[in-house]
Amino acid sequence: MFRFFKRKPAAPESAQAHPQEAQLAAPAAAPVPVVEGPLSASRVEQGAVRRDDEANPGAAQPAPELIGPAGGGADAEAASGWFSRLRQGLRKTGSGISVLFGGSRVDEALYEELETALILADAGMPATQFVLEQLRKKVRTARAETPLQVKELLRDVLAELLQPLERPLDIGKTTPTVIMLVGVNGAGKTTTIGKLTRHLQQAGCKVLLAAGDTFRAAAREQLAAWGERNAVQVIAQQGGDPAAVAFDAVTAGRARGMDVVIVDTAGRLPTQLHLMDELKKVKRVTAKAMEGAPHEAILVIDATNGQNALAQLRAFDETLGLSGIILTKLDGSAKGGVIAAIARERPVPIYFIGVGESLDDLQPFDARAFAQALVG
Repeated sequence: MFRFFKRKPAAPESAQAHPQEAQLAAPAAAPVPVVEGPLSASRVEQGAVRRDDEANPGAAQPAPELIGPAGGGADAEAASGWFSRLRQGLRKTGSGISVLFGGSRVDEALYEELETALILADAGMPATQFVLEQLRKKVRTARAETPLQVKELLRDVLAELLQPLERPLDIGKTTPTVIMLVGVNGAGKTTTIGKLTRHLQQAGCKVLLAAGDTFRAAAREQLAAWGERNAVQVIAQQGGDPAAVAFDAVTAGRARGMDVVIVDTAGRLPTQLHLMDELKKVKRVTAKAMEGAPHEAILVIDATNGQNALAQLRAFDETLGLSGIILTKLDGSAKGGVIAAIARERPVPIYFIGVGESLDDLQPFDARAFAQALVG
């Protein structure tokens, strides 16, 4: 799931042993490291910022709001049966492939039907041709004679293709590790942040969230609800500049000794060039608060978008230089083959995949398990 470079002990339950729990219950007016009033992009980039110990106490502009829950956490769900949920989530894709191996002959017709099934699953032509080429080689080498033997070899081919995408999310190279989540509208970024926060907390990390989606109605409130559910704080500004929110959150995360700061961003289409440029600004301004930040730029992709997901990946990667992907909404999708297209055409690591709405339905990507579920 995660690769830790400086592992933290699991968070204790008592507020006494866990001082930030008491801090969460404190009034929002408690002092936090912030800049002097809301920031404009130009002021940040010109370095015209100050921490709160340097700020003018008479400044008319309000400081960024700190949304902090008084406690409570999300209901836990047992992670058992993850593979069965994955297989169930990919049933539309898998059933279209698995049914091909019910015959008794290995012939050209089988390969042609498999080609069609992979294309319908949105694996794309380059990945489909590669898979079939490798499969034919393995069938000849193994002298496979039955469709069931070919099916098992297909699992191997897919697992080998997807293996380079299987990589843990690095935490602890820097403190805090700053994660920036991006994606198109409706991909599930904010929900993914809530689930990722839970995973990080279970690994013993202290997490701070930044409500960088300042455009979508109720986005700030939605992230605050996830913060309350996970008992973590959220840095936000009412109608503020996304880059300023990110700056404030990273500054606060450093001062508070957080392990991870997660920055939410507004959904945007790759064709909206001015909004893609805004992402560059958020990244640039975040680096003003901490050198090297953001350390992770993760694209959240809706699996139901199929080949459109690949176009999104190219656009966001060219804009930000992505470090990883989280693939959501695989449950019930017939588009699971898009992972093969990603592996062949734009092999950005897939940190997590989601096949449901519960907190534990976001799980680390496992190439072998995914290949098994995909083939059926």
